[in-house]
Amino acid sequence: MKISVVTVCFNAERTIAHTVESFLAQDHPYKDLLVIDGASRDGTLRVLERFADPRITVRSERDRGLYDAMNKGLRLFSGDAVGFLNADDRYCDKAALSAIAEALAKADMVSGDLDFVTDHAEGRVLRRWRGTSYAKGGFRRGWMPAHPTFYMRRRVAEAVGEFDLAFRIAADYDYMLRAYELQAFTSAHIGRVLVHMMAGGESTAGLKSYVKSNIESLRSRRRWLGAGFVDYALVAKPLRKLGQFAVRSSTG
Repeated sequence: MKISVVTVCFNAERTIAHTVESFLAQDHPYKDLLVIDGASRDGTLRVLERFADPRITVRSERDRGLYDAMNKGLRLFSGDAVGFLNADDRYCDKAALSAIAEALAKADMVSGDLDFVTDHAEGRVLRRWRGTSYAKGGFRRGWMPAHPTFYMRRRVAEAVGEFDLAFRIAADYDYMLRAYELQAFTSAHIGRVLVHMMAGGESTAGLKSYVKSNIESLRSRRRWLGAGFVDYALVAKPLRKLGQFAVRSSTG
């Protein structure tokens, strides 16, 4: 099974090498990396030029933001399955894609565990996202998978469509809700850490972004699941994340 990995970036000179190196280190042989760059003005493209590998394709042009760039990746990927690796994230070890491919051999879409780290050099863990298997209606109960660990077969991507650009922060949540709750695809949880994600992204950068993300998530549930003005998930979803801060370690 060939897995396409889409990396969206803009002015990512400081971190993009970590991301690409972790992709190239994967022991799964059938893979390619599609880098969608938003016409970076720093040295991002110069860094990417150092990785002369036929499995890496770089497309650089202006876009309308993160999810517009991700949609470009959905239109262009060539593999049997696809997932996203952010430009400041990396796979936790060389066997991550192999674990994903093994799970996708039995399920249409998969997700796994995630560690939030301070940076990739120090690797200090700030939060530990430990997921569970999906059960119907999970999004109503505050469940969601970690999007950087979410991979899907091509037929899922074709059925679900593109990210909704009306969502500024939670389009990934809306996308996964549509994939899990509105479709009849099979899914599986991979009980291991797949990705080290650097803390401080747009949806985790502060209280204002956190609140906005949860409001947008509620808007998605209203649209697709018939949720009311407030619903159980509005409280349960943040509460589920409290446990992510319970255990910290000095190394990743």
